[in-house]
Amino acid sequence: MRRKHYIGAGLGLGATLLCSDPLLASVVGPDRNYGLDVKITAQSEDDRDLDTRSGGDAEGVALDVRPWVYGQRGNWGAMVMLQAVTATDIVETDPIQPNVDYQGNGGNNRDKSRDPNKSYLALREFWIDYAGLTPYPGEHLRLGRQRVRSLSGEATWWDIRIESLNWTMDTSLLRAQIGAAERFSDYRTDLQDLSAEDEDRTNVFGGLDYQWRQGHWVGFKVHHTWNGGHLPDTQQRVYEDSQSKTYTGDLTWLGLHVDGDFFNYRSTMPLNYWAELTWLTGEVDKRHFASDGSADHYRNMDVDAWAVDLGLRWNLNDQWKVGAAYARGSGGEDSNSSNQFVQTGMNSNRSSFTGQQTRIHRFGEAFRGELTNLQVGTLFTSWKPSEQYESSLIYHHFWRVDDNDNLGQNAISPVARNGKDALATGKSDLGQEVDLVVTRYFNDGMLPAGWGEQGEESALIRLRGGLFFPGNAYASKGDTTMHRVFVDMVWHF
Repeated sequence: MRRKHYIGAGLGLGATLLCSDPLLASVVGPDRNYGLDVKITAQSEDDRDLDTRSGGDAEGVALDVRPWVYGQRGNWGAMVMLQAVTATDIVETDPIQPNVDYQGNGGNNRDKSRDPNKSYLALREFWIDYAGLTPYPGEHLRLGRQRVRSLSGEATWWDIRIESLNWTMDTSLLRAQIGAAERFSDYRTDLQDLSAEDEDRTNVFGGLDYQWRQGHWVGFKVHHTWNGGHLPDTQQRVYEDSQSKTYTGDLTWLGLHVDGDFFNYRSTMPLNYWAELTWLTGEVDKRHFASDGSADHYRNMDVDAWAVDLGLRWNLNDQWKVGAAYARGSGGEDSNSSNQFVQTGMNSNRSSFTGQQTRIHRFGEAFRGELTNLQVGTLFTSWKPSEQYESSLIYHHFWRVDDNDNLGQNAISPVARNGKDALATGKSDLGQEVDLVVTRYFNDGMLPAGWGEQGEESALIRLRGGLFFPGNAYASKGDTTMHRVFVDMVWHF
């Protein structure tokens, strides 16, 4: 009770500071080649398991300190960023960090190699950069652990920190990107092993966008992954070792899109739009077990799947914007073929789709779905009364595409109990969610252009909250609501 009292006080303090005068923050000039980012995060979460097992809650405050140094000589540059986190609970201080396989008190898995600690040290980024391959400004070849992001800004393909060789060119008429990436370590003192998804997984990717008219782009993306390694022999092995792959094999994504500055919060066009169609093809070996847990064993499956992502935003005036979005990832499979769409594994799904600078989870701050066997309808409005304030209010409704099949990864994870599956056969309604995100910027904390670690340009205080109402597709549930609320306070010294 005392800890919850402290958390409530911290969240209340953050909400109060959203309306207060600027806090002290150091001015960072354009010639600054070192600095310190300080982030305080208060988190309240209840209950990602929908009361189907113990755990699933988070109530805590974290301090996240990130010292960095950058050097440049001619066309060459290099950067190193470290990280130190200490918290009262397992608190999420980085929204784009891949999920760790934390089992909590209610977990049955014996392998704890992916259980995070409340405090840890990390090597966040380290890379070298060369900007002299072409005469165009905005062209970079970068090698090392870096943040790889889609130049179009949608984040459903690429938005992650990973070891990679990445070439980008961003000009007024052309945006191009090509790279290769593979994760070798999390570079954290608390995580002993890579996640099963990242183990022996190599990615190559690229894309090209052309601006055929001011603010109007057309382009494509392609991504291929080789997912190696071994599948578990029995369900007992899965129980004992969380580092067990669900599938191995090769997959290829091809996407075509048109973009009317939908993810550009600086756009002055009256209407912004986004439409993308993605095909997924490949061949995988997928684990499968008989009802007694013995090896059934693997299923060799041809994959033929697709996804669509649509968005439209109307800028009523300089302050108000309203919009709608829709996304659908195909689902369903049989014994030798699969229509289950999966994302690239390098995505964060966080973007500025509401027309504000703040990057918000495209599929709910609480639900945080992956576009697998999922369709999502979204309505939103955003308000920016001044340069210092912005807010977004979002409504989502989630359904299963195939009501007999599972979802991809998401932050809602009930478990089967009383002989019932976690997801009910024949039920498609996953639930609804309302999100509220409010940000107060302090421009005295300006960073050099392009160096905002979270895509931000100044010190800030931000409230991020999502309230999820599970639908009848969740057969195993005890809670009628689930929430996830954060207050982030960031300073750049």
